[in-house]
Amino acid sequence: MQNVQAEAALAIRGLRKSFDRPAVEGLDLSVRPGEFYMLLGPNGAGKTTTLRMVSGLLRPDEGSISIFGTDALADPVAAKQIVGWLSDEPMIYDKLTPVEYLEFIAGLWRVEAGPAEARSRDLLDWLGLTKHAHERCEGFSRGMRQKVALAGALVHEPRLIILDEPLTGLDAGSARLVKNVLTERVRAGATVIMTTHILEIAERMADRIGVISGGKLIAEGSLKELRELVGRGESNLEDMFLTIVEQSAAAA
Repeated sequence: MQNVQAEAALAIRGLRKSFDRPAVEGLDLSVRPGEFYMLLGPNGAGKTTTLRMVSGLLRPDEGSISIFGTDALADPVAAKQIVGWLSDEPMIYDKLTPVEYLEFIAGLWRVEAGPAEARSRDLLDWLGLTKHAHERCEGFSRGMRQKVALAGALVHEPRLIILDEPLTGLDAGSARLVKNVLTERVRAGATVIMTTHILEIAERMADRIGVISGGKLIAEGSLKELRELVGRGESNLEDMFLTIVEQSAAAA
């Protein structure tokens, strides 16, 4: 078990979290280095709770989280230094410009000024924000705010990038820019774990897909492997997803 965790970008074992009711129940999950992993599930399945525990925003009731061999519960600071987190609600400082915001975030991560400035410039360019780089964020649309927040999540070049519905509220052009940036980060060696309700995007971008329901992983694999699982050689992801969730509910 220890060897598996050391080799994985993310290794979750026996993860549990309850609020008024159980949200995550004994979840086991492994994400490989350099992988684009999509975590799918119906509303209330436990996806966001899981990602918040991995990112250090929530502490699990039970279980372990290892990020590139670092115990995220025993050494949360070390784990957070190699993780980038983006929620579905962009959280930025309205009175700062994108340049100022990225400078502030890079400072929190103790990124040296020269590399931080270069990374910020590249991120703003990739995300189509260069012409707005010195405008205050308070006047930005939701999509622009989401792109600034994404740049902030990437400015310290995290090895594991965690995104919870990052394309919510983005127009087609902005969504394409975000997808291109994420694809480029994976090509550069980063690992991405992402939730989305847009199954066409998961179908096109994911190396592997995990389906979670009732706080448990109920299916996992590549598109080919999921098709074999449900016995539908030509099914699209939407059909497979609905079949997997329905079968799991029926068996419960």
